[in-house]
Amino acid sequence: MALKTYRPTSPGLRHQVSLTLEGLTKKKEPEKSLITRHKSMAGRNNSGMITVRHRGGGVKRMLRNIDFKRDKAGIPGQVTALEYDPNRSARIALISYADGEKRYIIAPQGLNVGDTVMSGANAEIKVGNALPLQSMPVGSMVHNLELEPGKGAQIVRSAGGAAQVMGREDKYVLIRLPSGEVRRFRGNCMATIGQVGNIDHQNVQLGKAGRRRLKGIRPAVRGAATTPRDHPHGGGEGRNPRGMPPKTPWGKPALGYKTRRGRRASDKFIVRRRNQV
Repeated sequence: MALKTYRPTSPGLRHQVSLTLEGLTKKKEPEKSLITRHKSMAGRNNSGMITVRHRGGGVKRMLRNIDFKRDKAGIPGQVTALEYDPNRSARIALISYADGEKRYIIAPQGLNVGDTVMSGANAEIKVGNALPLQSMPVGSMVHNLELEPGKGAQIVRSAGGAAQVMGREDKYVLIRLPSGEVRRFRGNCMATIGQVGNIDHQNVQLGKAGRRRLKGIRPAVRGAATTPRDHPHGGGEGRNPRGMPPKTPWGKPALGYKTRRGRRASDKFIVRRRNQV
């Protein structure tokens, strides 16, 4: 996916960098049987309380139902379209299976229209195929990893993401995640061969505030520019130093303060942490 820059005919275009749509199938609408209405919660939970700040507005989007389980074992499917998904950084691929069913999957790098994909323990080791981790050779690059067998992929799903199979230990498989963490996964957890596509997503520059608003991101105000009742850094005549270690709006330390509560049951699967030398 190539990058596109613009002539600076306006301040908003001067630094804007966008992705071209080359390689995508030119379809005006997604597959109607695979979309559902997506209601924006504007950062609020089921009680109406704001739990994520600076969210709201934005353009309306339909939710594409992605097949993260890849449970159609042994049934070949053909890639009929590569599409844009406004709800994620990766592109998606429309798969038409031999039994007539259609599903969306995350499009890996190198998957093209007309290719055939398959899932299951007996699937071929090639880009786009989904297999149990125990069936993959050491050194394979994978994405769409399950944390629990049958639950569906939960990690390594964003643009450019890839994990690597490092080895095996009894019924577990060692995986090096994009963060550098090495973790044990059960051998019957599913994963997809290859790296998630749209690698240049990290190089996109929005260029102007209006594009952030279209994405549903509202302005964020610096703590020092607020009042004392709104933020610990606020108040004072003119500009003032913090006068304290940096804090969150709720008074908690903001830099280097560990907020994780105790050990988790899944910690036993971590072989090497991401911040370990």
